[in-house]
This record gives sequence, C-alpha cells and structure tokens, in this order.
Amino acid sequence: MNRQPLISVIIPTYNRLDFLAELIESLWRQTYRHLQIIVVNDNGEPVDELKELYPELDLTVVDMESNLKHVHARNRGLELVRGDYIMLCDDDDLLLPSHVERMLREIEDSDLVYPDVEIFDYIVDNGVRRATKRFVFAYEHDFAAMRRFSTFFSSGCLYRPELHERLGPFDTEMHHYWDWDFYLRVAEQFRVKRVPAASALYAFADSGNNMSGNLEDMRPYLDKLSAKHGLGELPTKNFFLLLEEPEVKARRAETELLWNGEPIVSRRAKQAGGAIREV
Repeated sequence: MNRQPLISVIIPTYNRLDFLAELIESLWRQTYRHLQIIVVNDNGEPVDELKELYPELDLTVVDMESNLKHVHARNRGLELVRGDYIMLCDDDDLLLPSHVERMLREIEDSDLVYPDVEIFDYIVDNGVRRATKRFVFAYEHDFAAMRRFSTFFSSGCLYRPELHERLGPFDTEMHHYWDWDFYLRVAEQFRVKRVPAASALYAFADSGNNMSGNLEDMRPYLDKLSAKHGLGELPTKNFFLLLEEPEVKARRAETELLWNGEPIVSRRAKQAGGAIREV
C-alpha cells in the first residue's frame, strides 16, 4: 500500500481571524485530506480557537514573540514542516475543494506548480465574505516575460522542500515582492509549471486602491528586486493598469473555472449566525 504524501500548508496571519477561519474551512473541504496545517500568528490576536473548531485537522498554531511581518512568519513556518511537499497560502485567500488533489497530481513532473486564480471583490455580510465582482487571472507561463511582470500567485502553489535546501529561506529583505523573488530564484534552477485551473481565490476589497498598495513605499523594494535579479528598469504602476499592457494581455490564457461564486462559510461564522445562504 502506497503511503499518501503529506502536504505542509504554511499560513502567516495577523489580525484577520474571520478570513483565516474561511481559509481553514476551505482546507477542511479538500478532497485530499493528508495535510499538516501550520498557522504562524505574527503577534496578532489569538487564533487558537480554530484548533477547537476544527479538531479533525492536523493544525498547529505558532505565536511569534513580536510582529516581524509576513516573510519572517513564513520562514518560521518552514522550520515546522514535516511534509513531502510545501504549500503556501495567505490568510485571506481560499482554495477550492479539488485544489490540493490537482496540484499533487500536476507536480509529478515538476518541482513547483501554481494555479490560476479568480480574484474577487467582496462585502462582509454577517461575518461572511460574499463576492460582488470577480475576474479570472490566467496567463501563460513564460520565464522571460515573468522577469518583466510576474503572473505568479503564491497562494496555493505546491513545491518540493528540496527547493529550500538549495535556495535557503524566503528573503526577508523583500517585504514587498517576496513572491516574485521566490519565483525567480526557483525558476532559474528548477522545473516550474502553471496549472490551467482557477482553483485558488484571491480576495481584495476596493480594487482601485489595494492591489498595489502604496506605490511610493513599494518602489525601493522593486529596485532591490531588479538589482538582485538583473531585471533592468521596472514600471511602478497600479496592478490593473499593468494588466492592460500589450505584452501582458498577449499572455492571457484559457483556464478551467471551478467556483460557483458562493461564499465559504466557516464554523466560526456559523457559531456567530453567519450561515445565511451557505454553500
């Protein structure tokens, strides 16, 4: 009898318990259940109640002694990995039920695989996020083009732990663009594959403002990334404006749509009476 591979899911979190609970619910709903879930609380509000709400899950909560930000938190999570593979996820994103099973199947001939995503705007209704707008984010994987504009989303990516044995941990100097930096480091030495299925959901509120953060604050990190990887002059533009660039639009790709648009209601929301129109 073949042993099922263990997937270690690393989730940094900071003061987003309701959203985190939805992510944990989405992990509980996975068709592939052999998961080690590592939640690294970056010195925010307590999240230990999730272990009581989801006792069936192999869920570990690590509390950072001070707020060192998300890249440090991910590296702390790496120290606890027991799995045959590592999966990354932000605390406010979601994975559809077939996601882990599909990623595991796709990684057989690769070292890192990543999904397409649906990006959704939302309102919070009785503690539950409900989509108001959504659009597909699916682009061909082209390493040369990714050096100009990265279409790699880290949430839901699956990879072999050996990557860190060669590359080391995530670069804490890259507070912004840590994921682009990680992708470039990996793609230079390992086999990377995009999976044409929108099995991860990337959440945002107020799309006009938050997808690129404060551009002035991010510019030094973009320059640092460019210097590290020899990328040349990179544009500082709003995320949605970059998507309209001809070279980016030319990479748009077909993908399999899996989400019915319904919310993922956590056990925490149900306790608070938020199970209206539950999936």
